Amino acid sequence: MMFRSSLTVSVAVGLWMSAAIAHGSVVVHCGKLIDPAASAQPLAERSIVIDQGRVVRVDAGFVSAPEGAKTVDLRQATCMPGFIDSHTHLTMEFGKGSYLSKFVDTDGDIAYKAARNAKLVLMAGFTTVRDLGGQHLVDAALKNAIERGDVPGPRMLVATSALSITGGHADPSAGYREELFHPTEADGVVDGVDSAIRGARIAIKRGADVIKVTATGGVMSVADHGSGPQFSAPELQAIVETAKSHGLKVAAHAHGDEGAYLAVMAGAASIEHGSYLTSKTYALMKRNHVYLTPTVIAGASVAEAAKTPGFFPPSVAAKALEIGPLMVAALGRAYKAGVPIAFGTDSGVYPHGRNAREFGYMVEAGMPAFEVIRAATQNAADLLDRTKDIGSLQPGRFADVVAVEGDPLADIRVLEQVSFVMKQGRIYKAGGAAVAF
Repeated sequence: MMFRSSLTVSVAVGLWMSAAIAHGSVVVHCGKLIDPAASAQPLAERSIVIDQGRVVRVDAGFVSAPEGAKTVDLRQATCMPGFIDSHTHLTMEFGKGSYLSKFVDTDGDIAYKAARNAKLVLMAGFTTVRDLGGQHLVDAALKNAIERGDVPGPRMLVATSALSITGGHADPSAGYREELFHPTEADGVVDGVDSAIRGARIAIKRGADVIKVTATGGVMSVADHGSGPQFSAPELQAIVETAKSHGLKVAAHAHGDEGAYLAVMAGAASIEHGSYLTSKTYALMKRNHVYLTPTVIAGASVAEAAKTPGFFPPSVAAKALEIGPLMVAALGRAYKAGVPIAFGTDSGVYPHGRNAREFGYMVEAGMPAFEVIRAATQNAADLLDRTKDIGSLQPGRFADVVAVEGDPLADIRVLEQVSFVMKQGRIYKAGGAAVAF
């Protein structure tokens, strides 16, 4: 059932063209509002009153807009806070032949592709992302361009270069002829405590909002195995302490249990993927309030792609077929164990813009739909230390609003068809169509 799409589009265009859109008053009428941080139940017929890009209040019923304010009619839709993807890679996208791109693409090519990817993710309803490892500082440049309004995209927190041991998951030379690449600490390749500290400090100097460390091997890297630990406990502790001294958290890529346990012991704020985790690690994560970012869509996507001969190098295909199918069950075990869950997809391992498919995989793993929406809003905002601004539509937060036709609590997959996107009071999508930028 379409919801007044022509009216909504016309209102959106008027808002977009108006000088008041980012700074004036807007009232959004929602047929239903799901905001897990504000209410344990969906709320019927709510009006979100917005000024200066932030929520002023949420009223019961459909209130009249004050004089000079605009009205957005979503009375036939379900509204939610803008979604947060806690694990993306907007500067890259894996696919057949992509392992040759580092020999072909210039920084300019990467930047233009990243801008395209950012728009796709925003149009999917994700108004904030945590980008965990970019190329050539394009992630930091893209973040700044989005903040300036030069290009449309989600609000970004960036890691710049992920930290890796020599030959580890994020070593850009792994699997290639050594004379072609000479990675240094500036590229995130570190060995030993002092080197790990320098690598973290370089990332911070370059604008990192979070430090990403590859605590185990990974699927998409050519040379290593996906489950083995890579950093020592002292190295991980040094990285966490360096990040903490600058007010930053550490996100630890970890498929294998031993590397994940070491990262949690060291003080990492989140474990990314978590394919082989055991009850011992789950218990520690629960006790220390360490989030799991499950990225199930990434595992499912690479396992499917690996069935096509030649899509991945042989070593990557083998790991994808082994690890990918494990991730739904791994999330189910973590949820049952009481581990905090934050929504994250590894966008870029699969084509950008499909992020919302993760919702369905999370429900398949055994999470109730309401808790999955919480993971993509309240929980993700907590992980990112941004609860005062995002993750809810309570007063004072940014006016990040997404809407869909239908009831996501009855069918979570309706979230794959977001019809309306507002970020900080500005409309980017209405009636299912992008609004001209």
